[in-house]
Amino acid sequence: MKEPIIKSSGNVFLDLGFPPEEAAILQMRSEIMADLRKFIKSKKLTQAKAADIFGVSQSRVSDLIRGKWEKFSLEMLIALATKAGMRITLKRAA
Repeated sequence: MKEPIIKSSGNVFLDLGFPPEEAAILQMRSEIMADLRKFIKSKKLTQAKAADIFGVSQSRVSDLIRGKWEKFSLEMLIALATKAGMRITLKRAA
C-alpha cells in the first residue's frame, strides 16, 4: 500500500509536529546555519579562518559545519551571520 502524499506547510518542523512558535524558530535557525555553511564554502575558508571571522573557536565552526543546530541559539546564529557580513531581517507574514 502506498503512503499518502501530504502537501508541506512550508515549514518542515511544523510538519513534524512541533508547536508553531518552536517550528518558526527552528526554521530560522536552520536557514541561517545553511547560509553560514554556504558562506564558508563559497569563500573556501578553513575552519580556523572562519573561526577568526566569526570570533569563535574552531570547534564551534566544526559544530556549525556538521549541522549541530542544537548547540546554537537563534541569537548566536544572527551574531555569526552579521560578522560574516550578512544582513539579517525578520519579516512577519500576513
